[in-house]
Amino acid sequence: MSHFQRILIVGFGTMVGAMVDGWRAAGVPADTFTIYHPTRADAPDGMTLVNAWPEGEPFDAVLLGVKPQKLGDVAPGLEPIVGRRTVFVSILAGVELDSLARRFPRAGGIARLMPNLAVALGKSPNALVAQGLSEDQRATLTEMAAMLGTAEWLEDEAQFDLVTALAGSGPGFVYRFIDALAAGATRLGLDHAQAERLAVQMVEGAAALAAQSPDPPGELARRVASPGGMTQKGLDVLDENDALARLLTETLRATRDRGREMAEAARDEG
Repeated sequence: MSHFQRILIVGFGTMVGAMVDGWRAAGVPADTFTIYHPTRADAPDGMTLVNAWPEGEPFDAVLLGVKPQKLGDVAPGLEPIVGRRTVFVSILAGVELDSLARRFPRAGGIARLMPNLAVALGKSPNALVAQGLSEDQRATLTEMAAMLGTAEWLEDEAQFDLVTALAGSGPGFVYRFIDALAAGATRLGLDHAQAERLAVQMVEGAAALAAQSPDPPGELARRVASPGGMTQKGLDVLDENDALARLLTETLRATRDRGREMAEAARDEG
């Protein structure tokens, strides 16, 4: 197992907390992590908490997880810590590599990592794009991302907002779909709590089968639908005029475009 030996965390919110849970479950020691927070009183067991910017030996990596609009607030204090030996990893949506490089010009390499909350279970697709990493740094970052699920490197940062919309924001859309399935069954007469249980279990099982199958999801849908049968009648409703495909295309487009707007704002502030 390869991982950065000393990691400074700036911004320990829900997502970063889930990432740390995933890494610790994968065997990364708690004392790998130092958390910077100006007012926090305690840290999870085994981690170091500092309320002032740390000095001394450089960190192998910095993980930035603050809200994008807070980047300008933390950058002046953080910049002196990010040296040539440090891999700077950002999970900030909409903040591009060039914007980060302008704020942290001495970083040994800069990467964007986009996970989702399934990192805590080791089940997240993790998108990565970077500049300036050495081969060893890229390999270590790849392995750390793979501990949280999978590591998907993008060579073109222009695709990052779309991948974020699909893999990062996607769980929200799936949860809405599960909720809509349960609500539909409730309207048709099923007890709501029971409908929710059935919908969640069904999606869990279907996703597990899709992950293990050599066939694409479209083929799996075809296989479970007998001509003229119940499933096919339901698929006919979703497929009419490409209704579901068009809805999800517009959902992803709106999400991607918001990322582009955030990137534009970050460029203006930088």
